[in-house]
Amino acid sequence: MKPIKSKDLLELDKHLEVVKLQGYPIPEQVIWQAGKGDYSEVPIHKVKVPSHNECGEWIVEQLLANERGHWGPIEHPGITFSCSGFVHNVIVQARTHRIGTSWDVQSQRYTGKRVVKVAKKELDIEEVFYVRPAGFYTNRKGKKYEWTEEHRQRKLGRILSECEEYADYYEQGMCEEHIRDYLPQAIRQNFVVSFNLRSVLHFMDLRSKLDAQLEIQALCDSFAPELKLWAPNVWSYYEEKRLHKARLSP
Repeated sequence: MKPIKSKDLLELDKHLEVVKLQGYPIPEQVIWQAGKGDYSEVPIHKVKVPSHNECGEWIVEQLLANERGHWGPIEHPGITFSCSGFVHNVIVQARTHRIGTSWDVQSQRYTGKRVVKVAKKELDIEEVFYVRPAGFYTNRKGKKYEWTEEHRQRKLGRILSECEEYADYYEQGMCEEHIRDYLPQAIRQNFVVSFNLRSVLHFMDLRSKLDAQLEIQALCDSFAPELKLWAPNVWSYYEEKRLHKARLSP
């Protein structure tokens, strides 16, 4: 049986989504300016900047290719993503990478009404909670198992019971910071994250490797199309030389 892969999760779970909010407008040009400025006789703002593509080609040839490892200028441009529908343990893992990143995460203290709506059947359980799709799974420890639709339904039933208990306490007037202790760990948690270009590639090194947890691999898979559009030359080099290879770290 073919194991479920991270890209399968993105196809099977319609609630997983990554949207670029903002990005430095022409990132490879500012990288060129920073890198060229290191050995320019005049201030770099007085030097004519080549086209985006010419700058990108220079970055690859002069900073990255042949293991040159001149990653410092890559830190200048930044990008911000809105990430929604990912399970709580993804953000727990993701926020361990704090260098060159900024995070704002949906509070479980102020967003309990969605859980109450699940209990009242006003929202579908899977809009608020994540349960892996049925299929065959493996992990880095060599475990192989089938997660059936029966398993999924049993888990969804338990989640609904916990939501009903949460809603009961909520209606009694208890504060969310207390009753969030009853939330299943499978709750989805939205977040906004900002990276510089170097830090997002470092994040991809760590979390797109093929033995990482599938859900955080899926997060990286969602970043990739936006990075390809944003910094095409740098991404092309990274995709060929580093993606999925866990080569730590640029």
